[in-house]
Amino acid sequence: MAEMMAALVVFGIVTAVAVPNYVAFQPGLRLNGAARQVLAKLMWARSKAVEQNSTYAAIYPTSVTFQIFNDTNGNGSPDGGEWSQNFDISSDYPGVTFSQTGADPIFNSRGTANSGTTEITISNSSGSRTVTVTATGNVRIN
Repeated sequence: MAEMMAALVVFGIVTAVAVPNYVAFQPGLRLNGAARQVLAKLMWARSKAVEQNSTYAAIYPTSVTFQIFNDTNGNGSPDGGEWSQNFDISSDYPGVTFSQTGADPIFNSRGTANSGTTEITISNSSGSRTVTVTATGNVRIN
């Protein structure tokens, strides 16, 4: 019985130290996860543009949502009949928002971006990360 009580005390001490550190660590994990998700979706849009010999674009209508669509008519906005998919970053990463500097990224069939350099800044209470799309179509996290 004494050994079991000692084990519970040790477990309680470890838990008392670990839980606050884990809770403080979560915003950074959410920020990195959101940045990786935006990066992955933009890289996917670029690869689909090349694969389908088409144009794919991404728009950011709110600070927590973005939309990727097949811009068949080249007007830079989703229209009826064009495939599109919406992503709500707040459902997977609460407290994370993003803002955009530059034009909406539009990938053409060669994999380059028609929009020049675009920066999507993803931020929360732990800081910020920037996803950059260059004119050559490269997408990276800074």
